[in-house]
Order: sequence, then C-alpha cells, then structure tokens
Amino acid sequence: MAKEGSKGGMSVQEAGRRGGSKVAAERGPSFYAQIGKKGGKAVSQNRAHMAAIGKKGGERRGSGSMKKR
Repeated sequence: MAKEGSKGGMSVQEAGRRGGSKVAAERGPSFYAQIGKKGGKAVSQNRAHMAAIGKKGGERRGSGSMKKR
C-alpha cells in the first residue's frame, strides 16, 4: 500500500496502522484499559475542564437536531 517514490517505502498511515497492530498484539486489551484509566484520572483532576464538558453535554447540538413540537 506504499506510494511510489515515498521515503522509507510506506505511508505515515500505514506505519501507524502497523505500529498499532504490533502494540495490540504484544500488550493486549488490559494495556489499553490501564492507559485509559490513567488518562481519565488525569483529566478528572482538572475541575475547570470537567465543568466545561459537563456544561457542553447538557446543551443542544444544533438547531436541526430535534424537531420542534
């Protein structure tokens, strides 16, 4: 799937896909659960960010998202 004349013989997208597949095979699903929990914990420590996303979650998405009754 590499583009002709590209440096290194593969695209950035292909390299990322291969690297992700290799990590998934080596580390397994528990690795992703662990880093997800770590990231969630870090984000939840930022109270201003949590307040902002909570407020945004309560807002309507757009004028056409719900039919007016």
